[in-house]
Amino acid sequence: MLLNLHVKNLALIGETEVDFGPGLNILSGETGAGKSILIGSINLALGEKAQKNLLREGAEYALVELTFSVEQSAQVQALRELDIFPEDGQILMTRRLAANGRSVCRINSETVSAALMRRVASLLIDIHGQHEHQSLLTRKNHLRYLDAWAGHDLEEKKGALASCYHTWSACKRQLEEASMDEEQQNRELSFLQYEIDEIAQAQLRPGEDEQLETEFRRLSHGRKILEALAECRALCVDGSGNIPDASGRALRALLHVSEYDEQVGALAAQLQEIDCLINDFNRDLCGYMDDFEFSEELFAEVESRLDQINQLKSKYGKTIDLILEQKEKKEAEAERLLHYDEYRRNLEAKLSGSELALREISEEVSEIRKSAAKIFADEIKNALVSLNFQDVRLELECQRLEHYTERGWEDVRFLISTNPGEPLKPLDTVASGGELSRIMLALKTVLAENDEIETLIFDEIDSGISGRTAQRVAEKIKQTARNHQVICITHLPQIASMADSHFLIEKTSEELSTISRICALDREESIQELARMLGGTQITDSVMQTAREMKDLADAVRTYSV
Repeated sequence: MLLNLHVKNLALIGETEVDFGPGLNILSGETGAGKSILIGSINLALGEKAQKNLLREGAEYALVELTFSVEQSAQVQALRELDIFPEDGQILMTRRLAANGRSVCRINSETVSAALMRRVASLLIDIHGQHEHQSLLTRKNHLRYLDAWAGHDLEEKKGALASCYHTWSACKRQLEEASMDEEQQNRELSFLQYEIDEIAQAQLRPGEDEQLETEFRRLSHGRKILEALAECRALCVDGSGNIPDASGRALRALLHVSEYDEQVGALAAQLQEIDCLINDFNRDLCGYMDDFEFSEELFAEVESRLDQINQLKSKYGKTIDLILEQKEKKEAEAERLLHYDEYRRNLEAKLSGSELALREISEEVSEIRKSAAKIFADEIKNALVSLNFQDVRLELECQRLEHYTERGWEDVRFLISTNPGEPLKPLDTVASGGELSRIMLALKTVLAENDEIETLIFDEIDSGISGRTAQRVAEKIKQTARNHQVICITHLPQIASMADSHFLIEKTSEELSTISRICALDREESIQELARMLGGTQITDSVMQTAREMKDLADAVRTYSV
């Protein structure tokens, strides 16, 4: 359940905080007061893409925080699988937007990606936007709604279906690519054999290139190395006043007086270590110079070998290991071409087996969908009747496609008749805007019964309806709120009167700027807001009385339901 919303520096909102309660939470206010901004801020905190103009004018950053309570064990387990762990039964989701466009998402103060925010949000909250009912007009969504209702029984099968489809697709693609005639096979085999021989003849050894590059650097700078060594030897070994002679004389001088002072003795010991190191260095220097040689012939061999290896690298891989790996792959490909007919027979057998498995799992998924479709359609129909569709008929038509897909071979669509005597027709050809809103509400409430998501948000789902139908919609939303937390933005007093918690969003001017505020209403303030929704600018005693009666009737319905 969504416990708290905190918004700062977002569009018209300076800073506001809302504590939501269980049941039905109503948000109302004048058009343009900022209701959609509030829902937008929730979307933002849940990982949706941020627009640059969302930041309040002059602000350095914007902040949105959502606090959820998580009590259902299934939700806790699903969050754990995402490495998200509620703290004291709560999840804090934060989104911070900087003026430079950078965005930071956090869950329980730990930085996460926007993608993870969206995945976590999908477990906690379901938002129905103002125009989402238009998705009913997109036929591919009908299958998604059916699968969502079928739930766990279908989910595992769909996973197996997707796996079988990918295996079958890969086999089909391989077989389509394996369509060489004999001449093509021979030509391809000849080229592969040339490449294999080219690599084999080089007799590459792992690490050889690194050793050669080291040797090449040494040999290519041989003269400089010899000059430096000669100068060093002159200073340290051969020249007059060389370092060993000087350090030896200095050591003897200190040793003569070391018995008179402990500190002098310590200095003599240090110098003695230095003298030993210098003597060791001189021996190593002389030995290296005696062994060092520069051979033009050796240099040419190293250079030629490096050129050969680098040419192979340019064709087969950036390292010797990659080149040898390519050789193994080409040998396997050559072996395949040598036994090409057998390879095709194996592919055909594999394709046949994978298609059989795909057909079987597709049939299983199809049977589950067909069984679920009738019950799902009946549930939606019953919900539509309660939303003032008196003589409605609704079916889910499952048609088999002529090809396999990752989701199965069904094409699902809603068929509906809203008037007596009319045949069933595709939903997108007969439903008006107001009818689509009610159908989507019916769909959402039916799905909610099987859904573990606790919080539902309806953003002006009441568009295009009024009168008795509005009352039915209000009762349906209230019914849904008995088992879920519902947050609803509405312009209809019939729906607002059902509120367990009522919030007013209003726009005011302060110091030459416009801000939106949200405040919780008590019962009397809620009645006044209902009167405004009923009467507009002229709120008469009669309008107030009507508003009070609406609230009393809603309370009676609520008490009766309990």
